[in-house]
Amino acid sequence: MADDVSSVLIDGPWTHRMLAANGARFHVVEAGRDSEGPLVLLLHGFPEFWWAWRHQIPALADAGYRVVAMDLRGYGASDKPPQGYDTFTLAADAAAVVRCLGVRSAVVAGHGWGGWIAWAMATMQPDVTQGVAAFGMPHPLVLRQASRTDPRQIRANGYLWSMQTPFLPERAMSSGPRYTRKLMRAWSGDDAWPDAALVERYAGALTLPFVAHSAAEYYRWVVRSVLRSDGRRMVNRLSQPVPVPALLVHGAADGCVLTESTRGSQAYCRGGYREERLPGVGHFVPEQAPDEATRILLDWLPGVAQR
Repeated sequence: MADDVSSVLIDGPWTHRMLAANGARFHVVEAGRDSEGPLVLLLHGFPEFWWAWRHQIPALADAGYRVVAMDLRGYGASDKPPQGYDTFTLAADAAAVVRCLGVRSAVVAGHGWGGWIAWAMATMQPDVTQGVAAFGMPHPLVLRQASRTDPRQIRANGYLWSMQTPFLPERAMSSGPRYTRKLMRAWSGDDAWPDAALVERYAGALTLPFVAHSAAEYYRWVVRSVLRSDGRRMVNRLSQPVPVPALLVHGAADGCVLTESTRGSQAYCRGGYREERLPGVGHFVPEQAPDEATRILLDWLPGVAQR
C-alpha cells in the first residue's frame, strides 16, 4: 500500500501548490501562472487524480491560459476529511480554489465526476463559473434520468450499486492494480488501454490512506441522497438553466456513461451549447484521445473565456 503522497507529486512543466480553501487543503498543479490569460480549472474523475490532465496542462498554458488542475477532495495530495462528498460541497471546493488563486472566475473543465462538479458549478457557483466543459459526463439530471429508465445504463451502473456496501469497495480499490485495470478497461472500451504503467500509477494513488473510502463516499452520497432533502435540493438547483457556455465531449465507446444516456443536455443550457462525439474513444477522453480533447478545448475556449 502506498503511504506517501509524494507519489502523486510528479515533476513536469508545472508547479505544485497547496491551497487552503473551503475548510480543507487542496493540492493543485499550475502552469502559465504569469500569463494574463483567463484561468482554466481542470477537475479529474474516478479513479484518477490531477495526472489525468497531464496532456492538456502544458498545451493550454502554451496557448496563453493560466491552467490549474486540482486533486478533488479525498484524492491525491488533497485532504481526505470524513465528510463533504455531496455535490454542494464539491462545487464549493472548486469555487473556493478559484478565489484562493486570486481571480474572480474560471472556465471549469471536468472529466467524469469532475464533469458532474463542473455542471453543478454553473448553477451552484455561478459567480465564479465562466463556462463548463464536461468530458464523459452529460448534465447530471440527464444521467440521473437514464439511470432510472434505460436498462442498458442501469446495467452499466453496476459499479455504482456495488459502492453502497460497507468496507468491500474500499478493500477492492486498495487491493492493487487488478481492480483498477479491470474497471478502466471496461470503461475505456479498449482491452489494451490503459497500459501497465498507467494502471500502476492510478492503482497506487487509490491505495493512499483514506482515498478508497473517500472515492466510495462520492457514489454513496449520490445514491443515498435520492430520498433525502439534500438530494431534492440538488435536483432543484441543477434544474435551473445553465447560464454560461457549455461543452460536452463524449466517447462513443464509453462503457461507464453510455452514448444513449447523454442525449438531452442542451435542454438545460441557455448560454450556448456545443457537443462533440468521438468514435472509438471510451470514457477517459482526455487520456485516450489527448490530442483531440486538447484541440476541441482550444477551439472552444476563446469564445468563452473572453466573454
